[in-house]
Amino acid sequence: MLTTKQRELLLFIHERLKETGVSPSFDEMKDALDLASKSGIHRLITALEERGFLRRLAHRARALEVIKLPESATTSQPPGGRVPFRPALVSDQGGAPAAPANDSSIPVLGRIAAGVPIEAIQNEIARVVPPDHLDPALHYALEVQGDSMIDAGILSGDIVILRRTDTAENGQIVVALVEDEEATLKRLRRRGKSVALEAANPSYETRIFGPDQVKVQGVLVSLYRRYH
Repeated sequence: MLTTKQRELLLFIHERLKETGVSPSFDEMKDALDLASKSGIHRLITALEERGFLRRLAHRARALEVIKLPESATTSQPPGGRVPFRPALVSDQGGAPAAPANDSSIPVLGRIAAGVPIEAIQNEIARVVPPDHLDPALHYALEVQGDSMIDAGILSGDIVILRRTDTAENGQIVVALVEDEEATLKRLRRRGKSVALEAANPSYETRIFGPDQVKVQGVLVSLYRRYH
């Protein structure tokens, strides 16, 4: 499954290749998707590569090859001029639907990437009742997708329960919002003035950001796993 931005970028590259035979520049892609910086384009391209939709051609500048398109892809509307995605995943103003009276369940607000960052879905998709009776007003849950936190015991398909907060201590596992665009589940480390988001899988690299590029959206407090 591709996120909205991944899909838009893939279709934009596909249309430009059809029209001119040349890949768009990073600046053109940034402007088309209304992103604040080219680092977001780098992340999207990496994600599309890892999902098998795109390939970078070696030894050629601006050389991208579209390997496949998503099912039911339509390319009639380019992404230029779109309103940028601004998730408010755990906003105190409205975030999770109010739980019914006497309901101890916690809303599962969507899916979060433990791997390449993806956009977080902001609609409630389920509810879970944690065994430790956490306050639904102070917590929310997300379903994990990806394997970058497996060495921390977090598997794809797990439900992680998080305490709503915008601060975290060094070394805690958090939901981090990167450049107001994409959310991911990682261990947070502060390195001087930089913020590192560490995976718990040696196959994934640590990502380093400036202090203003990362916002904490919640701290991991519990995990719920279903056995089939």
